[in-house]
Formats: sequence, C-alpha cells, structure tokens
Amino acid sequence: LVDTLKNDHQALLGLYGEIQEAFDNKDYPTVSEKLETFKGALQSHLLTENVRLYIYLDRCLASDATNSELVRGFRREMDDIAKVAMKFINKYTEIGVDEDLAAHFAEDFATIGKVLGERINKEETVLYPLYLPSYS
Repeated sequence: LVDTLKNDHQALLGLYGEIQEAFDNKDYPTVSEKLETFKGALQSHLLTENVRLYIYLDRCLASDATNSELVRGFRREMDDIAKVAMKFINKYTEIGVDEDLAAHFAEDFATIGKVLGERINKEETVLYPLYLPSYS
C-alpha cells in the first residue's frame, strides 16, 4: 500500500510539472486537460488513503492515543487541503476557454504546489512509517 501511495505522489508531481510546462508555453487548453487528469489522480489517491490507510491505522493504533491523534490530525489536514485543491482545479480548468484566468494562475498554482509538496513529504516521513511496522 505504501509503495502504491508513494507512486501516486510521484505521478501527481509529474502531472504538476506537465501543467507548469503547459502554462509556461501558454498552452491553456493543455493546462485544462492536465488539470482534469490531476484532479482524477488526486481523488483516486485520496480515496485510497481514506479507505485503506486511515481506517487501517485507526484500528491498529486504537490503543495508542498519541499516534491515533496524529493520524486523525493528518486526516483532517488532508481533508482541508483537498477542499482547497479541488476548488483551485475547478476554477482553473476553465483556463482553456477563459484566458483571463491566466493572470492569477501562476501564483495560485505555486501555492498549491508548495502545500502539496510539503504534505507529500510529511506523509512519507511521518505517516507512512506508522503503517510499515504491521508487516515487519
């Protein structure tokens, strides 16, 4: 599971780079298409985390108050990040038909990228290791 989630992260980061490249080339229809792809990949990743990782960790760590709270905090934080990311994607998917959106895209996209990058790092260094001891 952890390998799958890490692979998802790499795919999401790859798509992020493709979106940035398309935007830099002022290829707004491609930005729209890639944002839709990114949205689907992010939703799939979040579903996997929610259904497989968080529920499993909740059960395994039920008697460990500290780590249980850590997992719940991760889940709440990701829910908040996901809402912001989906709002961003839904807004800027229209960039292919409304080029006026390009004026604010770069700044908003950089912010989303920073937040997602930090989150990926936290998941891979703090959250995912909680899953691994079960298989040791």
